[in-house]
Amino acid sequence: MHISFLIHNAFGFGGTIRTTINLANALAEQHDVEIVSVHRHRDSPVFPVHPQVGLRHLVDLRKGTPGYEGDLPEYRSPAAVFPKSETQYPHYSALTDQRIAHHLSTLTSDVIVGTRPGLNAHICLQAKQGPLRVGQEHLTFHNHPRPLRRALRRLYPRLDMLTTTTLADADTYRKHMTLPGVRIEAFPNPVPAPLSAPPGSRDKAVVAAGRLVPTKRYDLLIRAFDRVRADRPDWVLRIFGPGIGGGHGAQLQRLIEELGLEKHASLMGAVSPLETEWLKAGLAASASDHESFGMTIVEAMRCGVPVVSTDCPLGPREIISDGIDGRLVPMGDEEALAQNLLELINSDELRQRMAEAARISSARYEPALIAARFADTCAQLTRQRGTNGALKTVARRTRGSVIGAAYGVKDAVKRRFN
Repeated sequence: MHISFLIHNAFGFGGTIRTTINLANALAEQHDVEIVSVHRHRDSPVFPVHPQVGLRHLVDLRKGTPGYEGDLPEYRSPAAVFPKSETQYPHYSALTDQRIAHHLSTLTSDVIVGTRPGLNAHICLQAKQGPLRVGQEHLTFHNHPRPLRRALRRLYPRLDMLTTTTLADADTYRKHMTLPGVRIEAFPNPVPAPLSAPPGSRDKAVVAAGRLVPTKRYDLLIRAFDRVRADRPDWVLRIFGPGIGGGHGAQLQRLIEELGLEKHASLMGAVSPLETEWLKAGLAASASDHESFGMTIVEAMRCGVPVVSTDCPLGPREIISDGIDGRLVPMGDEEALAQNLLELINSDELRQRMAEAARISSARYEPALIAARFADTCAQLTRQRGTNGALKTVARRTRGSVIGAAYGVKDAVKRRFN
């Protein structure tokens, strides 16, 4: 099967990029896979791409190179197809309209996969008949502004399948969108196992990772860690992620200094791969007000690190079994976050037991498992379309599907470690 992904910028840094490349790499073991990046701003991608995965771009934005296209008049003209209410609209133009339209009109793949709403819109409007049309949602339904949700209600019925990263968000789309004939499935983000074994001993460090933006609530985590420091000054907090020189990053650095935490809390900047830091971490934390999935939570768990996370919508509660392989605390509760961190810091036995449970339960996010289910679902939909003459599959709930078996691992871990 030939599967083609359409992504905003495969050469950047971010969860959607990492997830797309992880899935493409796993699919490439059995299928013909390519990633088509609308934009390219550097020579090489940040995340490693399987040698069997084709990678190409539509618009070259590498300044100082002969192929640079940022000065073309079409690039400076506004886009007409990409939805104006999509957050990435400022990065799209008449030039991207033209290039994406040409790409979709000449594509010969069996499956075309869009990786954000604006690109899904292009696929709905411009993909030629033939390829299975799959739209991925890496953000949640309620993350989208109302004008975008209205536009997607008109466009998404043209898809063959719509995927979300959580069961809860799949249910939300079923509830709030009428998509006859569109299969709605939840595919959690694939996360590979660490390439290296954990060291014999871990650092006395709480690690958090992600963009330095307000919704991640690093301010809450820093204040909670100030409480931790009072009892356990031998532990440190390390926060990894891009944005260290930006406005919010500067605010976080000022908070660290105001609390006198310069020797105990550090903004480390972006690091790739982050695996080496997870393997050294004693504990992980996530204080977010919102997580469409929780990629860094799974990455930590795959490296045998238990996570203390806020119970925010939507992903953490589907990833963490509270009290078994991590802890869930009320959103915005600084005291609860500090107390749970301290309890695990103060008990080596509890922390090690949760670490083992985290390593086992997170195996359900192995890319090969998710890729196999994704490919099987696409093949099934293609057969149905061939049999019926048109793809009009009634959208059905995911809990009875193969993903139920994957999520069943979580229940097995509960039984083992309770």
